[in-house]
Amino acid sequence: MSNVIVQDVKQNFLYPIHPYHGKDYFKGLIPNRQLQQFTSQVSYIAGLHNNGKLSPQQAYQRIETLWEILESAD
Repeated sequence: MSNVIVQDVKQNFLYPIHPYHGKDYFKGLIPNRQLQQFTSQVSYIAGLHNNGKLSPQQAYQRIETLWEILESAD
């Protein structure tokens, strides 16, 4: 299997994006996708914190960085 295909399959497995079914499809599609990516990454960070792999400060810092990226995307 090509390295690009493996990376694509891995990305889709770790960060699945569900279809958008809102009223205004084109206005809501991109923000919905970004929000889904944000929530899945926060979920992984929370899991790492709960399992003792990240300190509360590290988890907070990573989530804060993700939040800033999400805010700047608007």
